[in-house]
Amino acid sequence: MHRTFEIVLETEKADEFCRNIVENENVINVSFQRGASIKPAGDIVTVHLLSRGADAVLREIEKVSGENVSVATSELTSIIDKKHDRKIDNDLDEAIWEEMETGLRHQGHVTPNYLALMALGGGIASIGLINESAAQAVAFTAASIIAPGFEPLAKIPLSAVLRNWNLLWHGVKATLIGYGVLIFSAFLAMGLMSLTGSVEEAEFVKNSEVENLSHPKLKEYLIPLFSGVAGMVMIAAYRRNVIAGPLIGLVLIPASAMIGASLAFGRADYAWEATERFLVDAAIVIGTGLIIFFIKQIIQHQRKPIV
Repeated sequence: MHRTFEIVLETEKADEFCRNIVENENVINVSFQRGASIKPAGDIVTVHLLSRGADAVLREIEKVSGENVSVATSELTSIIDKKHDRKIDNDLDEAIWEEMETGLRHQGHVTPNYLALMALGGGIASIGLINESAAQAVAFTAASIIAPGFEPLAKIPLSAVLRNWNLLWHGVKATLIGYGVLIFSAFLAMGLMSLTGSVEEAEFVKNSEVENLSHPKLKEYLIPLFSGVAGMVMIAAYRRNVIAGPLIGLVLIPASAMIGASLAFGRADYAWEATERFLVDAAIVIGTGLIIFFIKQIIQHQRKPIV
């Protein structure tokens, strides 16, 4: 997707910045408004550019940035420019580090909404653990879409590659709290069903998917592996609307729900096996993220975020 940058700079730095970027072949047009910004005070430079040139422009911003620099980025639906038509058609689908950080911060931030969605996902997944066939697939798919469980884990490798320790702490915190809420919700849901006689321990223990989660074979690991890679590529390519796909392929949500459900029946052995499976998938997400983001840094971005 093409980009628009709206940059506020001090007057002398705005002039220098415009001179530096105007010849960039990936910059389609530049608009300048002298003294138009009130907060922070300064000039406004608006740049419409191709995604392949975003990092180069951000490097130029960093060269001239002072304490009052402010940058707002947005997606540009289309650019119609006959002179640059071929370049526009061949643009890249790459996110910038700042957009990845902001997106993950929003989706994986510990808020009442985040915790509610994790709890609801845990409750639904726990019901899936006692269903079979289509009903189980629906429950697991719904839970994986509802619970925002991928983004908190994705923060960890991104922050490690960028050496952003504050983001790392937020990722670890959101993961621990969010999945803790999910496990507790699954525990309550399964406990309630057990107390009311809606389900018996045998239904849970003998469920085919519980067996798969407890004793996974190679094929049970390959889908999460491919899903982990896909999820990180989606984040790097700013394909946010399809991020639920990798989470469905991973078993982070069902495995977490199985921990809570197992504890509701007092089955510490099943809870431990589910914990092992969760840790494997979490390691897949973090490991694939480290590889993908490191490659993107070396090949594509070659810079740290401005802030």
